[in-house]
Amino acid sequence: MQENAVSVCRAVAPRFILYQSGFLIYVMRNFRFSHATYGATMILSKHGKVDFMEKVTTGIPINTTAHSASGSTQEKSGPLTKKALSLEALIFLGIFALIFGTIGGKMGAVNMVNTLMNTAYDLLINTVFYIMAIAVLAGAVSGLLMEFGVVAAINKILSPLMKPLYGLPGASVVGVVTTYLSDNPAILTLAGDDNFKRYFKKYQLPALTNIGTAFGMGMIITTFMIGIKTPSGGSFVTAALIGNLGAIIGSVISARLMLLKTKKLYGTEAPATTKNIGGGISLDERVIRIGSVGGRFIESMLEGGKNGVVMGASIIPGVLIICTVVMMLTNGPSDDGTFTGAAYEGIGFLPWLAEKAEFILSPLFGFTSAEGISVPITALGAAGAAIGLVPKLVEGGLATGNDIAVFTAMCMCWSGYLSTHVAMMDSIHFRNLTGHAILCHTIGGLFAGISAHLLYTVLC
Repeated sequence: MQENAVSVCRAVAPRFILYQSGFLIYVMRNFRFSHATYGATMILSKHGKVDFMEKVTTGIPINTTAHSASGSTQEKSGPLTKKALSLEALIFLGIFALIFGTIGGKMGAVNMVNTLMNTAYDLLINTVFYIMAIAVLAGAVSGLLMEFGVVAAINKILSPLMKPLYGLPGASVVGVVTTYLSDNPAILTLAGDDNFKRYFKKYQLPALTNIGTAFGMGMIITTFMIGIKTPSGGSFVTAALIGNLGAIIGSVISARLMLLKTKKLYGTEAPATTKNIGGGISLDERVIRIGSVGGRFIESMLEGGKNGVVMGASIIPGVLIICTVVMMLTNGPSDDGTFTGAAYEGIGFLPWLAEKAEFILSPLFGFTSAEGISVPITALGAAGAAIGLVPKLVEGGLATGNDIAVFTAMCMCWSGYLSTHVAMMDSIHFRNLTGHAILCHTIGGLFAGISAHLLYTVLC
């Protein structure tokens, strides 16, 4: 029995060693290991920092230089620290207590907390999942457009137009169309696709958030405005189309201002980072999947939809936190003037602030009444809620054609950017530029409204 076991081991051992050696040679060729890399990786794995087999099985190349560089940087600089007891903590507590103490003093502490929770829950169920559905569908469509060469063709054809206007490649038109037909987060699915990103330089990617937001819900807003009847029974077709022109002007200003900042940070030559596409492929070629046409169709569609799920989930913190606060600062109490703790109640601070600035805003936008300011202010947090205010203004004679043009331009351009910009910039890994992106888009939206007012005055 023992002799049989020994003979089996003698027969199997050379084959096992051969197969193991062949496997290591295959891995070293495909992942370009050096002996130093393998040794360093095995040492690191003993300390629980790197799992060699995980790297091999997942197909992630192991980069010793990156580990050593990051390690040396960490050793030299270390994490940023501050004193445990500092003035910063007191200042933060003071500001925090002032803001929420003021809100709680007006609404009541219990009502304030209930409104926070109910608004966040409603946003999650009715807004976030809606945005995720849009992102999934838009991701599936964009995946097909990229797989079968539509994006590559558009990039070639429209680059001469988009480059002078926006400073972006022609492929960005796909983002414009996608967001115009759906909502601004739809641009995230494109921004996360390597086949799309390869047309961009690194400094151009952050501007996708601005240009995507500027056209978000464009079709919905335009159709809604056209459907509103004037007091005489007419329609606002001309005003809505002029509003679209204003939104285009605002988008150009927003994107250009953003590019001025990113050029200084990243230069104009660094390519956008892609994980799955090598840098040796020229823009005269495009990457396709292996397999039949039907297989490529299904795979690209599902892969695009999966990217939409990831992007839709990544915006949850930003939408729930930022939009809840914006809604509470924008909206007022319930219909009977009391606070009940229901969702979307608030203290109406932003409209109050806008009324104080009416002497500046009214000449710029030509509003028929002070109440018109509430529409663009509400569009800061949610474009859908903003356009819902318009029919009552028209019925009451508080809004005319000029107002509709301005409302269309600013609702399109801003499109709830305060509630989505943070999450969108975080999703495309440019969180450090969030504040600048919001500032640029604020300016762009203001110019969209001003442009729509001037265009309507000249043309009508």
